[in-house]
Amino acid sequence: MPINLNLLAEAQAAEELRRRDPVKRAVFIGVSLVAVFVVWYAAVMALALTAKETDSSAETAIDAKTNAYNQVLVEQKNLDSAKAKLTALKKLQANRFLQGNLLNALQVATVNGVQLTGMSLDQNYFLQPGTDSQNNNGTTIPGRPATVTERITLRLDGRDYSTTSGDQINNFVGVIVKQPYFQQVLTKTNAVQLTGPPSAPQQDSNGKTFVTFSLQCQFPEKLR
Repeated sequence: MPINLNLLAEAQAAEELRRRDPVKRAVFIGVSLVAVFVVWYAAVMALALTAKETDSSAETAIDAKTNAYNQVLVEQKNLDSAKAKLTALKKLQANRFLQGNLLNALQVATVNGVQLTGMSLDQNYFLQPGTDSQNNNGTTIPGRPATVTERITLRLDGRDYSTTSGDQINNFVGVIVKQPYFQQVLTKTNAVQLTGPPSAPQQDSNGKTFVTFSLQCQFPEKLR
């Protein structure tokens, strides 16, 4: 029976022992783990950079939309203000005082012996500023639009040529008060009043005797 001799058995055993050395295996495992960690860290950093870029893009888009929204709010506020002013102007135009109607009414409000010598119309407008809308904890409190208070006073100067000085003045006042136009536009109480007593009797260039007087016609205040 042949006998097999392995002359390299000792060397092979030493090599096998070397390969099974725990230290080397630990080093190999450690290097492998480091390599895996490096790959994982690189992947995480890549994802982080991508997420950061996405977040930056989202913030830029949000800022752009926020600026656009704020601009829309400003323009909406300006538009509302312009509409309010236009509405007020249209209202003022529709309800403005028409002096032609006044003159026409005076033409038919006549009394024998009374002559109008002058007329003055005092129109005053007093502005009350409005307030802006306010936001209180998410609740919008509407502002108050500006308003204008209109005050009109009519002054009539005349002469009374009646035989008894000043006798026709009260009749003239009664005619004005009963005239349909003045009934609609004047105040309901003390609409027409003498501003003072009639003057002393005077004579005109034709030798006729008269007294002068002045009436004040009061219009009610109106909010425009």
